[in-house]
Amino acid sequence: MNTILLFGAGKSATVLIDFLIRSARENDWNLIIADTSREQILNKTNNSPFAEAVEIDIRDDEKRAALISRSTIVISMMPPSLHFLVAKDCVEYRKHLLTASYLDEQIMSLKNEIAERKLLFLCEMGLDPGIDHMSAMQLIDKIKAGGGRIISFRSHCGGLVAPESDDNPWHYKISWNPRNIVLAGHSGAEYKLNGEIIKVTYQDLFDETNIIEVQDLPPLAYYPNRDSMSYIPVYGLPDALTFMRTTLRYPVFFSGWKALVKAGLTNDSQLINNMGITLADWASPLLPFVNDTNRQMLAFLGLFDNTALPKGAKTSADVLQFLAETRLSMKDQDRDMIVMLHEVEYSRYGKNKKVRSSLVVKGDDVHRTAMARTVGLPLGIAASLILKGNIPLTGLHIPTIKEIYEPLLKELDNFGIRFHEIQED
Repeated sequence: MNTILLFGAGKSATVLIDFLIRSARENDWNLIIADTSREQILNKTNNSPFAEAVEIDIRDDEKRAALISRSTIVISMMPPSLHFLVAKDCVEYRKHLLTASYLDEQIMSLKNEIAERKLLFLCEMGLDPGIDHMSAMQLIDKIKAGGGRIISFRSHCGGLVAPESDDNPWHYKISWNPRNIVLAGHSGAEYKLNGEIIKVTYQDLFDETNIIEVQDLPPLAYYPNRDSMSYIPVYGLPDALTFMRTTLRYPVFFSGWKALVKAGLTNDSQLINNMGITLADWASPLLPFVNDTNRQMLAFLGLFDNTALPKGAKTSADVLQFLAETRLSMKDQDRDMIVMLHEVEYSRYGKNKKVRSSLVVKGDDVHRTAMARTVGLPLGIAASLILKGNIPLTGLHIPTIKEIYEPLLKELDNFGIRFHEIQED
């Protein structure tokens, strides 16, 4: 009997767990969910008889190996730094593996063993990375098949608060890992613009508010995301003059976050003095960057308060994470929103053309968020397709080839995750 093993039952796993329970029931599969909190698993599964809940410290080699050896396919929703523990055991016990995280050097080091043992490892199988790759490659392949030569490619994606739930001065609420939000952009960015390679430091990342319009939404803004250059060969676009992957926010967000970055309040490496220090004391480096636009935003986070720093905070990033989780959390009935937009310029038969392909997904509430849906469903669908023999691949992959993206996007469409395409001559 096929057995799916899921490591991690956090924020982004809710919809995935719903999908896996339904799949286990319909296909007579076993489902094991492992997390540091058995109570959290049972809350997510509603005590379903189709899911076995296992409490585990992922660093427990013996217990982790025992679970993996029982499985057919493993899904890791653990923090990226812990995927390699799971991956090594999957190679050892010959199990397929899916993750939503970026493919890193550690996983890459297993590439030959994965191929030799005829395993399938699919990384970057969430939203961004994940759905962005699949939808972009479907669009790129279609343009190329029609004789088009791509000149410019820009891909934007953001996890936002839906307009109807937007009620704070940041125009932002947390729908995913708060630590990742605090540290977003730390590595700066590199991309290609009009034939020139542009490098942007973390300090300068939020300086420009680049406005875009998507469907009937309020204006959005983007900042370049990580290393876009490494995806140029992956997407097969060596001749594109512009290639950029970005993150979306509402425009005013930039003013507040830029001040936090320039004041060093997102630092996660330098220890801070947590004895007798108030939030206002800690945030004093912020004062030169306060202006009429961001003052209310910064006050909303509590940065001018004369209250003590949170206990246990060791770095500025810890303090900021606490404040973000406290002040920018979603209420029970709040709806989040995922927005993705691909902007492609290409030439065909001597004429330049443009196409815009956009996706907007809204969540139901604080538990079944758009983020959880768009991160979790690609993983669950991929696991189901693999077990049914509908992705007959082996080796280490990300979802940029037709054998993966075609069946995945077709299934995602059944869940309302579909793109709206506008052709501009």
